[in-house]
Amino acid sequence: MELSALEKTSILIEALPYIREFYGKTVVIKYGGHAMQSCELKRAVMQDVVLMHLVGMRPVLVHGGGPEITQMMERLGKKPEFIQGQRVTDAETMEIVEMVLVGKINKEIVAEINRLGGRAVGLCGKDGMLIEAEKQSGDVELGFVGQVRRINPGIIETLIAEGYIPVVAPIGVGPEGESYNINADYVAGELAAALKAHKLVLLTDVEGILADKKDPSSLLSAVEVTRVPELIEAGIISGGMIPKVQCCIRALEGGVARTHIIDGRVPHSILLEIFTDKGIGTMVVP
Repeated sequence: MELSALEKTSILIEALPYIREFYGKTVVIKYGGHAMQSCELKRAVMQDVVLMHLVGMRPVLVHGGGPEITQMMERLGKKPEFIQGQRVTDAETMEIVEMVLVGKINKEIVAEINRLGGRAVGLCGKDGMLIEAEKQSGDVELGFVGQVRRINPGIIETLIAEGYIPVVAPIGVGPEGESYNINADYVAGELAAALKAHKLVLLTDVEGILADKKDPSSLLSAVEVTRVPELIEAGIISGGMIPKVQCCIRALEGGVARTHIIDGRVPHSILLEIFTDKGIGTMVVP
């Protein structure tokens, strides 16, 4: 149903205080999941990012790309291997990961943002030593799977100041120049903290954190950091939601004002979260 001119006007008026609040503010968006697989959702995310930029916000996009990495590995005759949900990344797999994330997905996102009227620049952790990494600690041997040691946000701040939209692939660089594959959620959280972003938004494949995973109406609109351990123990926060919540906590500890986990399957979910009174998803709060 097409909206009347009056209805369109009321939507813009509702957005006005949020446009004013977020003008000149940095918002880090972690882009992944189903929103990367559907052409319609891809376009909607890029449109949201361009609109944010055009109304004076400073979006920074961090993307994943696990399914495309798996597809490329299979095309090249290499069987993907996972331990506890994490990709085992030997030297050959690391080359494929870097090729897909940096050479393919990152540049596709940049091209689409530019096509829609934005000014995007693609980066990975090697550019300007943006993401210094080290081998991920733990009991399991995962090869070139890394963790963030330090974020050097200078190159991002320079690009933002010059009016560009940074698009970051989650590849870190080790002390000897080696590449590390890092969970994009963790990169987004650390980057948001380093930039002192106003907001961190994580796109997921669920409505947010549900008290009952089978009941969408049980969505928790806000979760306090102090409640996270008990929610993990109860199984309410589990699987891939754990790193997302952990990255929200890290961002809050680093000075980010607000963190949100929202449903990336909903077209224009970013705009709904930022520019409407109701918002969507779960907010992780101090």
